[in-house]
Amino acid sequence: MLKPSDPKVVATIILDSKDYFFEVVDQAFAERKVDTYPFVKSYVVEILKHYLVTENLYDSEDDQGRKTRKTLAELYLESSDQQPSIKVEMLKRLGDSSLYISGFFSDSLQRKLIDVDYYVDMGKLAYESLAHSVNEDTISKLYREISIKFLILVDALSLISKRAKIMDEENVLRMMDLYAKTGSPLLQETLVEKGVFSPEIKKQSKQ
Repeated sequence: MLKPSDPKVVATIILDSKDYFFEVVDQAFAERKVDTYPFVKSYVVEILKHYLVTENLYDSEDDQGRKTRKTLAELYLESSDQQPSIKVEMLKRLGDSSLYISGFFSDSLQRKLIDVDYYVDMGKLAYESLAHSVNEDTISKLYREISIKFLILVDALSLISKRAKIMDEENVLRMMDLYAKTGSPLLQETLVEKGVFSPEIKKQSKQ
């Protein structure tokens, strides 16, 4: 059985194996006693896969080609003025990114002016808003469940992060912000080595 702490797993993040993500999420949910619906677990797996693709961590590029990321508050306010389908898409991006960042980078957030509580509050708000914005009962139930159990899901993701050894003494979020501004190949290489970015997945996503 693969373990998140195995060196080969850390190096590759098992980029082409959906089973790996299910395995680590299942193990983390069991250890943190996350009692929820199976489709919530599947949703978390998709979040992990999605944010291994470099560009998915950012919203757009500026005129100089530098990657940019809107604040969570900006994203939430903008969503309120959009058509229903676009609003749902924006709220989903807000909720998913909040869950991922607060789970995988909680230690780094503690050293920033905006701490993990901000991401947790905005994530819960986004998923609760999503629950009221979709028509399908099952999807609404999914988003409401994530909103209610946001904190314990963050705890499970934090466990996965620590076992994958993505966290260390460096401020990973600061490196991500600097990479977004400069596009530095050296920073990208460093972030890839830490398991944050995946050029392989990025290449696959462009095919």
